[in-house]
Amino acid sequence: MQTETILYIIIAGIAALSLALFQYIYKSKINTKLKYGLTVLRSISLLGILILIVNPKVESVNYYTEKPNLVLAIDNSESISYLDQDSIANLAINELRNNSELNDRFEIDTYTFSKELNSTDSISFNKSQTNISSTLSQISQVYKEKTAPIILISDGNQTLGNDYSFMTNTVNQPIYPLILGDSTLYSDLRIKQLNVNRYTFLKNRFPVEVILSYSGQETISTEVKIWRGNSVVFSKTVQFSDTKTSEIINTTLLANSVGVKTYRVELVPLDEEKNKVNNYQNFGVEVIDQKTNIALVYDQLHPDLGALKKSIESNEQRSVSILKPNEYISQIDNFQLVILYQPNNNFNNILREIKQRNLNTFIITGVATDYEFINNTNLKVLWEISNQTEDFQPELNRNYSTFIVDNITFEDYPPLKSEFGGFNFLVPADVILYKTVNGINTGDAMLATYDFDDMKHAMLIGEGIWRWRAQSYLDTESFTDFDNFLGKLIQYLSSNKKRSRLNLDYKSFYNGNDDVIISAQYFNKNFEFDPKASLNIILKNSETDEIRELPLLINGTNYRVDISGIDAGTYTFTVRHTSESVSASGSFQILEYNVEQQFLNADINRLQSLGNNSEGKAFYATERMQLINNLLSDSRYVAVQKSTKNIVPLIDWKYLLGIITISLFFEWFIRKYNGLI
Repeated sequence: MQTETILYIIIAGIAALSLALFQYIYKSKINTKLKYGLTVLRSISLLGILILIVNPKVESVNYYTEKPNLVLAIDNSESISYLDQDSIANLAINELRNNSELNDRFEIDTYTFSKELNSTDSISFNKSQTNISSTLSQISQVYKEKTAPIILISDGNQTLGNDYSFMTNTVNQPIYPLILGDSTLYSDLRIKQLNVNRYTFLKNRFPVEVILSYSGQETISTEVKIWRGNSVVFSKTVQFSDTKTSEIINTTLLANSVGVKTYRVELVPLDEEKNKVNNYQNFGVEVIDQKTNIALVYDQLHPDLGALKKSIESNEQRSVSILKPNEYISQIDNFQLVILYQPNNNFNNILREIKQRNLNTFIITGVATDYEFINNTNLKVLWEISNQTEDFQPELNRNYSTFIVDNITFEDYPPLKSEFGGFNFLVPADVILYKTVNGINTGDAMLATYDFDDMKHAMLIGEGIWRWRAQSYLDTESFTDFDNFLGKLIQYLSSNKKRSRLNLDYKSFYNGNDDVIISAQYFNKNFEFDPKASLNIILKNSETDEIRELPLLINGTNYRVDISGIDAGTYTFTVRHTSESVSASGSFQILEYNVEQQFLNADINRLQSLGNNSEGKAFYATERMQLINNLLSDSRYVAVQKSTKNIVPLIDWKYLLGIITISLFFEWFIRKYNGLI
């Protein structure tokens, strides 16, 4: 307790006693025995009231010992069991978790990882992907304010993510890789990488790039083949040696029919090869008979133009041409959709052609847009002209129902710039994004779609969409989410299909390790999204006739089912409402491929580099005791004594209030009993 507080209490005691003495002793006619009793009661009451005002506090200091954390990050992918390291891994994990000295020295936290990090110790070694870089990054965020060395129990073979051996600048913890896998080098041929576009066009030749690698000391000769069914469509002889360990094969194949076409690349294995699974790889190409050509018409250069072209052309089915208004007019028959970027009077002829030909449009406005010109067109929109600019941010309308908006929320996206105000739509419009200013929804549309007279239109208000694509990359290290969103908008605008109550979103084929997710949107008879619908999917394997029925679960503004892990093959499916006669069907193909079975050895070099660069050290699975001794002898990992200071009231106010009440009651009772009041 502070000296100042003690002084206040002493002054309060003197003041309380002085007031009581003045009231009951000074010139009082009460008898002596009663006088002193009432003085004491009054002093107690006054002192209690004054202490409540002073509210004295005391400091309470508690000391405790905080042990450093020891993080066990366990690779739960299928490659561990494929390399026959699962039993060794389980033995090592049990020894580390049950070691009494480690438990006395550290707080041991266990995680498993594959494609994602999981805070669980359930180990199955059956996951189909491995992302070590993401795992280390997430663990670093969890323990960024603590001392927490990481034991990475893995074979080091990563199928997703950035090169983890360069993660030491962002992971501020020592890392101790415990290497699972055979360090013996065998002669091995493998298809290291296969590059091919997902789509091609009828009668076109599409490129295929195959990267081959060899590990061994002898000079060997083999053959690489590409099969289409039972026919070889390409073959080439290749040689390798201890100095020539890789080769890149480039060829083109003819797309002569429409649909999903599957191929198989074979690198003829050596007789003594231990792992022959990595000598084969399947791939697929969807052949389509028409490419969507899109005109992006502008009058002033802007970074948005390049961002839009890059984003739309991320889907090989689409091609974007950036044109001036007069250039577009001369080529108008070559395009299925036109994007008008900040239109003005120079676009007058284009708007006339749009009306005559019933063309679909996507209009993007900004500070250079002539809104009076737009008001005079036949686009069924009116702008309240203010001649003032503003910055505004997007807010996703989760009830948007025209197509599925998935994996993107637009939270914390940069603002766009445009003229102050908003469009009034003269026909019903579906709003995708609302405008917000300082976090307040203005109710004005920022991005909306609408249709009339058998035409589809979209309106985006604001320039600076290139910042959105950049933000998507900052959030996810990929442009995919933004590109997919814009792609769905373009697909809607370039299609003349009538609106359906049940819309499906899926791919025509998946590689064996891809996530197989089918999404659906269901609308009631008024075309309002129905979040209470009961949807099932009936999935049939076309080769085995096996049928499975699964429910679709609500996921925001769509329904979703995850059927990852099913066998390779061709599947047909039907999504239907359980109580209404509404359904939609589709088909897809899963190509046989297991990326986790492509490895023959542990990636020892990268694991050792990771350990050394992070001020840790790599150990083999047989060196578990050396790892334990290294951790126990390291002076960086010591318990730290910490303290917490709590400031609490000296006296609980409830009890003090009770004492004041009792003393006042007895004082009143004595005075009343003796006729003094």
